[in-house]
Amino acid sequence: MQTIDLRGVSCPTNFVKAKLALEEIEVGETAQILLDDGEPVKNVPRSLKAEGHKLIGLKQTDEGHYVLELEKAEE
Repeated sequence: MQTIDLRGVSCPTNFVKAKLALEEIEVGETAQILLDDGEPVKNVPRSLKAEGHKLIGLKQTDEGHYVLELEKAEE
């Protein structure tokens, strides 16, 4: 499973970086995306779901950031 660390990356750049990173994995593979609280955790999951990716889970870590797990959809 690939981990994409987008902590410290502001909107909408984090969505663009997530899309580019997802191009590197195969359809059906899962990835974890690390996101900051606030706009990133609100906007990135919604935007990736709108792109057709399957959201598996979203959880907050003890360090205060979020881990979004998703399955890559067909392009």
